[in-house]
Amino acid sequence: MSWQIPTQIEQDIIAGKAKYQTFQTGNGGQSILQVPPNSFVVIFGYDFSPAGGGFIAKSVTGFPSPVDYALDDAFIRFFETQQISFYTGTDFYPFIHHCPIKLAVAPFVTIGEITEDFISFQEIDNTPIARQVYITSVNDVTITHGLILNAIPATTGTIPVTNRTPGFLTYGGSAQLIQAQTNYGPVVTPLQFMQPSPKDFQDFALGLLPGNPDNQAFATPDATNGLLEANVHLLSFDPTFPEAAATNYYLCMHYAIYSKPIPEQRP
Repeated sequence: MSWQIPTQIEQDIIAGKAKYQTFQTGNGGQSILQVPPNSFVVIFGYDFSPAGGGFIAKSVTGFPSPVDYALDDAFIRFFETQQISFYTGTDFYPFIHHCPIKLAVAPFVTIGEITEDFISFQEIDNTPIARQVYITSVNDVTITHGLILNAIPATTGTIPVTNRTPGFLTYGGSAQLIQAQTNYGPVVTPLQFMQPSPKDFQDFALGLLPGNPDNQAFATPDATNGLLEANVHLLSFDPTFPEAAATNYYLCMHYAIYSKPIPEQRP
């Protein structure tokens, strides 16, 4: 997927009514795009380079791995799901990305005097991901990045046939146990994503609590069961890991800034 400048915004930039700008951030999980007074911005795309590059996890068969091979797949898997979100003071826009792991296997590797069946090498594919968005704001925009460690199933149940879940076309009436409620935050005060009916859950007779106010799946900060700042995870293994630029995420936002109050009819 790639992003493009919307036609109207491109015309405004050419006419001098708006100015194209980029905002590049990374490393730490919290950033703020400042919007000057009496102005507004239209963010129309971003390029996201995931965290977790710059090192390789190795797994060796046949005997316990030495210290050099302690960076195992359990560590690198935490980088597989990452979230970017934007908060404008009035609206919240979360984007969840799956980041693939590249795997290579070398057979018949000799380590010292011991020949192993194989050794596998795993690394995060941190090729930039392009995403088209359309976010307008008169306020500073808060940008949050983190790793999603867990999405914990909270409730399962069967879905009856309703006017929104007809039989055969949906899971309504299928008798399958559907994951209907998921925790993306602290277990004590869970932020729960509701499926399939976040606003009117009682018509599914599952006895659930109301879902999160945004009625969509996103993680909230929690070091155990929610959004984890990437450097916290890197530091948990090696204090030098965050010093390598390739291990960090980078985000380049593309936006237009208008030096006037936002109109009722937006570009």
